Amino acid sequence: MLRVGINGFGTIGKRVADAVRAQPDMTVAGVAKRTPDYEAEIARDRGYSLFAAAETTPFTAAGIDVAGQVRQLVAASDVVVDATPAGVGERNRALYEELETPAIYQGGEDASVAPVSFNARANYDEAVGADAVRVVSCNTTGLSRVLAPLEERYGIEKVRATLVRRGGDPSQTGRGPINDTLPDPVSIPSHHAPDVKTVFPELSIDTMGMKVPATLMHTHAINLTLRATPTAEDVRDLLTAEGRLLVIPERLGIDGAGKLKEYTRDAGRPRGDVWENCIWAESLTVEPLSDGRADCYLFQAIHQEADVVPENVDAIRAIAGLADGPESVERTNEALGIGCGLAGIEPDTTAPARDAASDD
Repeated sequence: MLRVGINGFGTIGKRVADAVRAQPDMTVAGVAKRTPDYEAEIARDRGYSLFAAAETTPFTAAGIDVAGQVRQLVAASDVVVDATPAGVGERNRALYEELETPAIYQGGEDASVAPVSFNARANYDEAVGADAVRVVSCNTTGLSRVLAPLEERYGIEKVRATLVRRGGDPSQTGRGPINDTLPDPVSIPSHHAPDVKTVFPELSIDTMGMKVPATLMHTHAINLTLRATPTAEDVRDLLTAEGRLLVIPERLGIDGAGKLKEYTRDAGRPRGDVWENCIWAESLTVEPLSDGRADCYLFQAIHQEADVVPENVDAIRAIAGLADGPESVERTNEALGIGCGLAGIEPDTTAPARDAASDD
């Protein structure tokens, strides 16, 4: 069993810890927290060995026993997942390198923190045996998952994406905006296009970002120019076959992020998490061009708290050399229930996606 340490037990870290615990070939060596807050109590309640990321005194004062300090956790781990706030992972890198423990960083870190920016669907092999890997951000993960099969099947000439981003996660009470809609940033492209290019170096992509007063999910409006001319049904079938893409049939009546989250909570998903991209079937539109190319359009929703979680699990296997890409993705999906367990999500031949040319 591979021993995995989780440094940081917040939004991402606690989800990664639970996902690692669910894998048949991994075990959680322990988790590290800086403060004895409610998440430290949850870690203790779930039976994780808790380590102090800084001083142990605040934990002792709070009556919370710790197994040691983070250095001991890193030393006891075969791989460490750094799920600390953005910028802290870079500062932790010296510790991981000193103890020769391979490390996985999150997308909030600069790409220079690791030699590989990782997405399991797009470039798993680049991370095999690496000393450090950066799992790209939630938005870049969502974009990479949908772009990889389209690039492989049809070729992509250009991507234009507008990302409407939640102002903060539900627990981030200090985030905004409160009552505003912000271009974020005003300059173009947003930082997402350069981040996608760390996974697809040759891809031509422009992104625009907005921030809105919501906490549930991000929404992407994507326009791609394809080098071939598939039908919308072809694209829908291609994306439906991807394990981490959910093509939501129109008949389910899910018209926004609120219903998506309600849907997964009703289905019994832990924390109501949505690990997959959610693509609205009726948004899939293909408009043929005169020269054998086509413009493809779609809307997708990305659960920013959850979509990078399976990618972290796959990055662990890649670093440790436990499996090849397809095998790891299959193991992770099966252990977490990704792509299944949601009533009504299957290829829906009664409500096919539409070609723009056929619309009245």
